[in-house]
Amino acid sequence: MRARSALFDVYGGYLRGRGGAAAIAALVRLLEPLDFGAPAIRTAVSRMVRQGWLVPVRLPEGPGYALTPRAERRLDEAAARIYRTGPSTWDGRWHVVVLEELPSRVARERLASSLRLLGYGPLGPATWVAPRPSPELADVLADVPARVFHGAHDGADAELAATAWDLDELGADYTGFVAMWEPVMAAVDGSVPAEAFAASQRLLHSWRKFLFRDPGLPAELLPENWPGRAAAEFFDRHTARLAPAVTKFLDDCLTRGGKQRSTA
Repeated sequence: MRARSALFDVYGGYLRGRGGAAAIAALVRLLEPLDFGAPAIRTAVSRMVRQGWLVPVRLPEGPGYALTPRAERRLDEAAARIYRTGPSTWDGRWHVVVLEELPSRVARERLASSLRLLGYGPLGPATWVAPRPSPELADVLADVPARVFHGAHDGADAELAATAWDLDELGADYTGFVAMWEPVMAAVDGSVPAEAFAASQRLLHSWRKFLFRDPGLPAELLPENWPGRAAAEFFDRHTARLAPAVTKFLDDCLTRGGKQRSTA
């Protein structure tokens, strides 16, 4: 885990619902259980400011950083796919992106990475599909000539999904995720808030890697006994179990040395 990724997780998982801002001193305290020092955090914050994810603000407890509207959109969309044991929102249509011309290899790889993160899978070099549109797609395609539209597939939707995403490999990795993390999470009882926070953050960091590979397909497009469902329930269960201890640690880090920023 890198400091920048840890900061995204902290802002998305906790600070987004608390006004989206924190003092730099609080961020240092929050990431201490993850073995990040102040210099690494300040460097990561500076990079996120340059990239347009954070903006400096003055808080009652001192200098801090707040999410930009762009960061809020990215984190809200990611959250909807991270915590995904709720009902499907698929309307039976696919969101289709057809590139009018292929960019250079380096630009194409960068574009492919961005599209995958937004939940799109390739049907070919120039055609990508997703079960729902992404609010960030316009930003990703800002300099890329493309046609974008909604459409129903004239054929088996499950076959289309299996073409755009390697569901066999993905399912095996979900099974491996639960096998790897089950003993780790069982060893954390929540009695030590800092330990609970660190375990919850590491679990989240590992889980959100699936965002690059899983668009959150509805159940009717997935194989029977889909391992991703059990993995999502595992993630939700342990996140909820440790939530009281994590909240206690978060409250302490945000209020120590000054009054917590109001979210009103």
